[in-house]
Amino acid sequence: MKNLTVKNIVSAVNGDWRGDEALLDREISFVTTDSREVLADCLFAAIKGEKSDGHDYIGASLEKGALCAIAERLPEGSALPVILVKNTVEALGELAAFYRRGFNIPFLGITGSVGKTTSKEMVSAVLSQRFKVHKTPKNLNNELGVPLTLFALEESHEFAVIEMGISHFGEMKRLAEIVRPDMALYTAIGSAHLEFLGDFDGVLRAKTELIEYLPEDGTVFVNGDDDTLKKIDCKQKICRFGVSSDCDVRAENVRLLGTQGMELDIISGSRRIPAKINAFGVHMVTSALGAAAVGIHRGLTDEEISAGIASYIPVGSRSGIIKTEKITIIDDCYNANPNSVASAIDSLSLLPNRRVCILGDMGELGETAAALHYKTGEHAAEKGIDLLIACGELSASTAEGAKKSGCKNVLHFKDKSELISELPSLIESGDAVLVKASHSRKFEDIVEALKKL
Repeated sequence: MKNLTVKNIVSAVNGDWRGDEALLDREISFVTTDSREVLADCLFAAIKGEKSDGHDYIGASLEKGALCAIAERLPEGSALPVILVKNTVEALGELAAFYRRGFNIPFLGITGSVGKTTSKEMVSAVLSQRFKVHKTPKNLNNELGVPLTLFALEESHEFAVIEMGISHFGEMKRLAEIVRPDMALYTAIGSAHLEFLGDFDGVLRAKTELIEYLPEDGTVFVNGDDDTLKKIDCKQKICRFGVSSDCDVRAENVRLLGTQGMELDIISGSRRIPAKINAFGVHMVTSALGAAAVGIHRGLTDEEISAGIASYIPVGSRSGIIKTEKITIIDDCYNANPNSVASAIDSLSLLPNRRVCILGDMGELGETAAALHYKTGEHAAEKGIDLLIACGELSASTAEGAKKSGCKNVLHFKDKSELISELPSLIESGDAVLVKASHSRKFEDIVEALKKL
């Protein structure tokens, strides 16, 4: 972490220092909100969460070696030193904004309803062929994750790729004020967060708050195949990527290689860049095109862009391929919304195996939840899925939609444990099994059960 003294912190957050004045000139080693991660000379930020209150761990954190804590109240027993603030989360954002201003490097903000983490990883893989890139770890993309991501910036970094996720109006504005990116990349606008944002235009309005904070000479990279994103109109330069012929960066000669990924040619003006994507799913083409668009904009060579895309490896439970002695598992259970589920079904339908979908509930869809789950079932039937297994209360509508659309093999389970117990009798040797649901449904338990078959 770049030099940051306690005095800097107190000033940046307009806090009230309670502690020995001699500590004000000391430098912190890093910032954490998790008392289990506390190490010598760190700053511990006490956050009140749904299940626990960080204020209860201030004393223990200081005993473990934290230099000081930032908190909304003094802990019982008045453990010191503490920087008192009105709101710890907001103070972390203010501190992160202050810290970010110390870096004169390019910042790219990535947002959208689906594909943020995949795009972040793909873009970083490309840019890393030339620059030392700092990227969002995992998917720390919210009002807590973005500041923590920025605090991990080092003086040696040459480029920052920041994932920015929201679910309510105004949240992007706060993140943009912290990050102040030079460029933005929009992956797609879909059904995620309709419960809070109303409709696709509402999602677009919330996401494009980011553009207001870009410099006038900044660049906005936009998925040119997304009908909602086509409405973006701004003073910054727009670079559109996609399979559509009018995109600035587009794909030709896409060759599907089953679970081994795909090959394609990336076209930009007179440039033709051969690329190999070592990941499953036709939606990966869009992520690769976005990464190529950023690479071209930053002056990378064809060879660097090809090498970067080829080096991409799926992270977490995002379209990961697991081959056992018996079956092929497509582990895509990190998250789900109607758009990403439809894309996953499309990709599964292209495989020669018996195709099995294990689908769970999708969250934050509001009043449209039942209809969108039903539509997902319809789509699975239209794509010729051989066996659809729906699990969860909302997924009853998925099963209904599939049955009424002609899918002959449809099952619905109310809970995971019941489904897991039946897996040995449902899954056959040679099956390709897609597992997908919202993260809160914890379908990784199903993936683990499938591995043991």
